[in-house]
Amino acid sequence: MPGWRAWLLCLAVLILPGRCPATTVAAAADLQFALAEIVADYRRTTGRQVSVAYGSSGHFARQIAQGAPFELFISADEEYVLRLAAQGRLRDTGRLYAIGRLALLVPHGSPLTADERLSGLAAAIADGRLRRLAIANPEHAPYGRAARAALEHAGLWSALQGRLVLGDNVAQAAQFALSGSAEGGIVAWSLSRSPELARRSSAVLIPAAWHPPIRQRMALTRGADEAAAHFFDYLQQPAARAVLARYGFLLPEN
Repeated sequence: MPGWRAWLLCLAVLILPGRCPATTVAAAADLQFALAEIVADYRRTTGRQVSVAYGSSGHFARQIAQGAPFELFISADEEYVLRLAAQGRLRDTGRLYAIGRLALLVPHGSPLTADERLSGLAAAIADGRLRRLAIANPEHAPYGRAARAALEHAGLWSALQGRLVLGDNVAQAAQFALSGSAEGGIVAWSLSRSPELARRSSAVLIPAAWHPPIRQRMALTRGADEAAAHFFDYLQQPAARAVLARYGFLLPEN
């Protein structure tokens, strides 16, 4: 069974009888904590239901292109949204809602040191203290591509071959770093700022100039209804934008 059909079966169980169907959202994994907070606020203030699936933007883009009935796609890479719009899968090209930032995440007790120039990572590679480093898979995860670009800029990509642990998405890469599967990870700054991760690790921003901008775009799909459009508009309001800013996203003016 294709992954999106299995997800819909799970969703059907979660929607309570007698309730209005929830707006179905496919969201990038870097939004796991920020969007959960926004959705909770939205439910509390409007009474409307939203059901979010988190994962790799590339995987979601492929599923939507194949007809997966999500109503809102919140991508970590605007190119996926623009391609789907060109294919006629979306209402329009949507809105740029944030610019993501990349971070080096180091769990407590790791032999790595966290510094924005990655000199501690380079030293740990050189003296053998680093066994594994977690990143999202660059093949389909925007933060994985950004991590590769940053490591290439630092001259560390070649030295890390055979030592990389690839997460299906950036949230899984962070989990690998925290679980002991790796000594650290290059992940989304927004994840590192969550209270859950902050208690277990330290993190530093990697210079934005070291990788292409992580331009994040969202759009309604062709199957979106009025409730989905209402939530889409809510995400552009000051309350939701303030949450994104608190989690370290840079906000576009428009």
